[in-house]
Amino acid sequence: MATLILILKWFASGSGILAALMVSLDSGRKVTGWGFIIFVASSIAWFAGAALSHDWALGTQNAVLFAINLLGVYRYMIRKKPNG
Repeated sequence: MATLILILKWFASGSGILAALMVSLDSGRKVTGWGFIIFVASSIAWFAGAALSHDWALGTQNAVLFAINLLGVYRYMIRKKPNG
């Protein structure tokens, strides 16, 4: 079980770093949208790792970040670009 938790947390950490880089580069809506999709995967991995290790503060934080990241996916990947 400890190996699974370790893998989840390292995946979550690496994917979170990659997503943050993609969003911060501001290379366009598509790249930013994919960054938010990766953030969603990162949040799921963090939440799973937190649940398995009974770290409820980390789990709560990533449940909220999951919702925020879904908003980012909607804004950049689903919603049409606003006029102006």
